[in-house]
Amino acid sequence: MIDLDTLLARCRRSDPLAWEELVRRFQGRIYGFALFYLRDREEARDTAQEIFVRLYKHLGEMRDGGTFVPWLLTMARNCCIDRLRALGARAPQDPIEIDPPSGAPSPEDAMLQHARRALLYRALDTLSDVNREIVLLKDIHQLKIEEIGSLLELPIGTIKSRSNRARTELAKAVRSLAGATP
Repeated sequence: MIDLDTLLARCRRSDPLAWEELVRRFQGRIYGFALFYLRDREEARDTAQEIFVRLYKHLGEMRDGGTFVPWLLTMARNCCIDRLRALGARAPQDPIEIDPPSGAPSPEDAMLQHARRALLYRALDTLSDVNREIVLLKDIHQLKIEEIGSLLELPIGTIKSRSNRARTELAKAVRSLAGATP
């Protein structure tokens, strides 16, 4: 597997195979990111495609491997927000169904996994937009606090306190919802 710095350098030199590898490497992550924001599979597919179109247009601005992912996620976030504005509506509050991995778990495991995922998304929906986004960026996409602060244009201290508060609120919401369901 080619390291990200080399791959980006080859993309800047218009290497079509490098571009194909870059898309393949990040397409699932970008689709999942868009799906989290848009909550609609078709909209997420279209938006993910738009994100890669924008990325291609800005190949010359690509950062080094260490800062590329936050830069890409910033672009993805902005594209998702643009799409939500174009739709003129907030994302629906239904839990997202993500396709199971091909390593087919047993039906019981799949059902439990689906139930846990649905519970998590219902709990995430109880958080404020900013807290939900911080959990997404920090705990799911594993961005650094500084990167999240830059992305959301918030001070690092605010990100740290909101992150802790969001995780506490999320844990309370999960416990509350888990107790409310049979």
